[in-house]
Amino acid sequence: MVRRMDGPAHVLVVDDEPIVRDVVSRYLVRSGFSVGSAADGEAALEAFEQEAPDLVLLDLMLPRIDGIEVFRRMRSRATTPVIMLTAKGTESDRIAGLELGADDYVAKPFSPREIVARVRAVLRRAAADGGVPAGDEPLDLDGLRIDPRSREVILRGDPVSLTPKEFDVLYLMASQPRTVFSRLRLLEEVWDIAFEGDPSTVTVHIRRIREKIEADPSRPRHLVTVWGAGYRFEP
Repeated sequence: MVRRMDGPAHVLVVDDEPIVRDVVSRYLVRSGFSVGSAADGEAALEAFEQEAPDLVLLDLMLPRIDGIEVFRRMRSRATTPVIMLTAKGTESDRIAGLELGADDYVAKPFSPREIVARVRAVLRRAAADGGVPAGDEPLDLDGLRIDPRSREVILRGDPVSLTPKEFDVLYLMASQPRTVFSRLRLLEEVWDIAFEGDPSTVTVHIRRIREKIEADPSRPRHLVTVWGAGYRFEP
């Protein structure tokens, strides 16, 4: 897919509820975005290929092809940021989306203003390439090499596959070893959100990182839990 180099950021709104698509689209247009929309999973994938959006708002409960499968197919083609829209009570689907690498999620019912704020925050993070300064030097910590310039992680000579947000969490904490990060602070610094942010987003990402870099994820050596406070990185 060919990405646009100038003009307003383009957002693809995918939801099977016409009212949701209409209201969210109108708020985004008023806020300076260009907008496309789709009512089901198949149409979403077609629009994704044709419109090359800068960000996708993706409902999980879709006809024809469900949101999780749509997300998988989109991510197999591009790293376009995705914000998932979930109904309350669908925690398992939300967790599945976060584990696959969704950039954020918003639970229904939601305020259109919140959607606009989340879209702006995720696009800021994407434009900043995770907020990691390009000139920073790689970190070498007990067989773990974290390179912010190439966004690569090497563990004892083997590459580790991390999602963009997993990399951002790991690099942030490893660059400030033994500093305790609360879940709310990680939401603010990595996701650029704090208001109404769900701390379980951080919990899921910490667990996934541990599964990828720790010899025994149940007894982590590097990403340590500080009970009642948050997490810290031990070099």
